[in-house]
Amino acid sequence: MSSGYCSLEEELEDCFFTAKTTFFRNVQSKHPSKNVCKPAEEATHRPPTLQEIKQKIDSYNTREKNCLGMKLSEDGTYTGFIKVHLKLRRPVTVPAGIRPQSIYDAIKEVDLAATTDKRTSFYLPLDAIKQLHISSTTTVSEVIQGLLKKFMVVDNPQKFALFKRIHKDGQVLFQKLSIADCPLYLRLLAGPDNDVLSFVLKENETGEVEWDAFSIPELQNFLTILEKEEQDKIQQVQKKYDKFRQKLEEALRESQGKPG
Repeated sequence: MSSGYCSLEEELEDCFFTAKTTFFRNVQSKHPSKNVCKPAEEATHRPPTLQEIKQKIDSYNTREKNCLGMKLSEDGTYTGFIKVHLKLRRPVTVPAGIRPQSIYDAIKEVDLAATTDKRTSFYLPLDAIKQLHISSTTTVSEVIQGLLKKFMVVDNPQKFALFKRIHKDGQVLFQKLSIADCPLYLRLLAGPDNDVLSFVLKENETGEVEWDAFSIPELQNFLTILEKEEQDKIQQVQKKYDKFRQKLEEALRESQGKPG
């Protein structure tokens, strides 16, 4: 059975630093065990107690050297920071012809992408880093949506996936996270060292194409490409059998011309 990990030879490098943002969810319960989010792979384990969470946070904060520690709330939830490396190989779709986001837009959460129907595509800087301020209940799905919103990317979030990157046995390994996983919990368990654990946003290449994630123009373009490939294959098969038929006819003529 596959471990879910894949290795990559290329190292991600920190190209530049961007401003932080905040993604919080409304707390629905006062019980710590229900508020503390866990990755799906550890869902069967006993949830940590409030005291255990406090000890982990204290240990984390003593090792954090950039004033980016975690803060524990009375209800058992906690907040902190994660860094996400953007490693996107394909262009993204963004609104065309709109002004840059202002401080007012950020505070009021103005959706500038909704102000125009015009779209254009461009490549995000490879290995750009976005620092996010999130809570222990923030899921992978919410992190992806928040990142796309900050970059004003209007592509379907299903096109993207969040991976955790770890070092093991001298290799760089990637594991795709479930949309229900909670990145801050993983950060807490791993500690503040990004060489031990980091997060990477990549294209969601699952092997199963999620057609609902594509726009109508994209789907029409796929059909055009498929039709061209189909015609190329048909011509290749026709040439192959035409050549084979020609050889058979030549052999038949030669056999008929020989004296019986």
